[in-house]
Amino acid sequence: MTELDSENRSGFVTFVGRPNVGKSTLTNALVGEKIAITSAKPQTTRRAIRGILNRPGGQLVIVDTPGIHKPRTLLGERLNDLVEQVLGDVDVIGFCVPANEKIGPGDRRIAASLDGYPRAKKIAIVTKVDVAGRDEITERLMEVDALREDWAAVIPLSALTRVQLDVLSDEILQLMPTGPALYDDDVVTDESTEDRIAEMIREAALEGVRDELPHSIAVVVDDIEPREDSDLTDIHASIVVERDSQKAIIIGHKGSRLRDVGARARAQIEDLLDTRVFLKLHVRVAKEWQRDPKQLGRLGF
Repeated sequence: MTELDSENRSGFVTFVGRPNVGKSTLTNALVGEKIAITSAKPQTTRRAIRGILNRPGGQLVIVDTPGIHKPRTLLGERLNDLVEQVLGDVDVIGFCVPANEKIGPGDRRIAASLDGYPRAKKIAIVTKVDVAGRDEITERLMEVDALREDWAAVIPLSALTRVQLDVLSDEILQLMPTGPALYDDDVVTDESTEDRIAEMIREAALEGVRDELPHSIAVVVDDIEPREDSDLTDIHASIVVERDSQKAIIIGHKGSRLRDVGARARAQIEDLLDTRVFLKLHVRVAKEWQRDPKQLGRLGF
């Protein structure tokens, strides 16, 4: 081990790529705890969520961001702006493509856009190798390697089966500047408990909905209060949609769908808080909130 290698390293890394290439799943796998919600729906991630990974010799701060996409609303524009801001600040950018999908125009556009962030070192990551054959993985590695000449590394991996995760984290750490840890050892994220609860509810609400509805769902935690003389915590939260028809879909026949959302979310929240939870969900309409600057501000965007 060289003298440089023996020094402590720390810094920021983010993963970029089209929506649904596995960035949030990869973040959760590296941190070892669920800090970012996952869904088959595009643009599930809406904030810059930081997860902290401590390794021998250093600390990685992983910033999970929305997928880069062509915006159709003011919210979409703000999410892209957020990604640009993060990319300008991080030390390492990991460009992700799934092993089971051919490289397309969107991948090429994103890879080329990394020219705009000369400060960051770049690595290419081929995700989801657990669902691809050997020939498919080889083809994808060759395709992604040809996209840029400045990759510091090209790494195939699976976040689900944890294949090559240690290789990735060690490679990223070696690209980081030397310096002390940025967070205490016991911190896994700087997300507030309230924000994590809101995201768990949104993840449950996204399950099974289709068309434009996923983009129209936001969640606000209105109140968290431990119940007196009980191990129960009362949580009141609002699921916000854009139209009355969407409200009816979320609630379902005689409230059946909303009860299902509450049950799924409550199980995750109880694990997070390590206590029993009474979760009361309310569905309200904020007309066209994705396009309204005032509504976006109230919802934290």
